Amino acid sequence: MTSESGADMRKWIYRGAIGVLGLLFIGLVGGAIYEQRARASVLARYPPLGKLVDIGGRRIQLDCRGRGTPVVVFEAGRDLDGSLSWYLVHDDVAAFTRACAYSRAGIMWSDPKNSRPTARGAAADLHAALGNAGERGPYVLVGHSAGGPAILVYTKYYPEEVGGLVFVDAAHPQTFERLAAAMGLQRPTVGLGDKMARAFAWAGIIRLMTPPPLPDNSEAMKIVRAFGPVSWVGATREIEEDVDWFSEAGTVRSLGSRPTFVLSG
Repeated sequence: MTSESGADMRKWIYRGAIGVLGLLFIGLVGGAIYEQRARASVLARYPPLGKLVDIGGRRIQLDCRGRGTPVVVFEAGRDLDGSLSWYLVHDDVAAFTRACAYSRAGIMWSDPKNSRPTARGAAADLHAALGNAGERGPYVLVGHSAGGPAILVYTKYYPEEVGGLVFVDAAHPQTFERLAAAMGLQRPTVGLGDKMARAFAWAGIIRLMTPPPLPDNSEAMKIVRAFGPVSWVGATREIEEDVDWFSEAGTVRSLGSRPTFVLSG
């Protein structure tokens, strides 16, 4: 190959690389515009249930209904549903007392947080949201799945506010260790592909993915699906902190004299 033909080859490679980068840039810009318009459309179609409570530069969606005491506070599991995890029972409980469901940071309408979504941080968010919304204890905390460890951590840091606990098919602090020993099952992880998709969520990548099937065709689940690309980011960030959530919950060795109920399917 002559020096002239080598120079031509390098020129074409350079031009090709510039072209690919240009197309990539255009795709990312177009995806970002598409994503922002999609999010605005979803928010316009489905405004927050309850209200968005400012907790100091971020907002947490809190949906409180009914009147009476004690105030029941629902804590969702590790899913995309946020406050709507409890849509089948929320109004039934609100018929005889005050009942609050909420969405953790980055889930549904709640703003994401820049710091790690630790268990203690989630408890602090809920504490601030309830207080800033004017809700007062004693609270009966109801936790499902990973919401079980979450209400244990809340009780650890705000014991004076917790009047009772209800564990609904809740995870045990040693769930993953026991499943590994008994069945060889490993702790859920977020793979490299998921991390890459999450990194480009702002460009609409997740919105192009096939959404998981919904348990029913209710209006509540339609809202969950609409917010899915946003909630997925928050939920996968929480999964990465499971070691923190479950180990923190394991430090709670006593619930005192509080009424405690365990519901299991």
